Amino acid sequence: MAGSQPTHTSNRILLPAKSWFIAMTQLIALLLNMIPFGRLPGIPDWVALVLAFWCVHQPQRVGMTTAFVLGMAMDVANGSVMGQHSLAYVLLAFAASGLSRRILWFPLSQQALHVLPMFLGMQLVMLVARMMAGAEFPGVLWFLSSFTAVLLWYPATFVLLAPQFMPVDTDTERPI
Repeated sequence: MAGSQPTHTSNRILLPAKSWFIAMTQLIALLLNMIPFGRLPGIPDWVALVLAFWCVHQPQRVGMTTAFVLGMAMDVANGSVMGQHSLAYVLLAFAASGLSRRILWFPLSQQALHVLPMFLGMQLVMLVARMMAGAEFPGVLWFLSSFTAVLLWYPATFVLLAPQFMPVDTDTERPI
């Protein structure tokens, strides 16, 4: 085992994320959340997934203000309890930003396990807000979307980081 490298390391350097790309992915996630799937269990909260991703990977650029604005947009779009999504997304952004340096040390499979409690906590906050407003308990299957989001963490990482990968340099004549 001496001299072997972990399988999750990469020698590629990431370019800085472009602001327009971050905004575009958040807008696409917001639009995906507005697709009327009915009451199908397991449909992930796309905004939460993209928000958590960017809070982990770009905590200086995406944070609680973005989470609040996206949450208000979701509250208005869903006609739900005002502030339900905002509170949950702000807490998610706080946790993801606070743990970002720790999460990024792990391979993707373990990163997904680190974000699972954050997604479950976000859903629990939304559930409590809904039930305090008089809604009925939606059932245990309502929490299935957190597990779906965790399963999507791996492919979402590759899709959202793809524009940041530097091209492999094939110039062998440069001294550096």
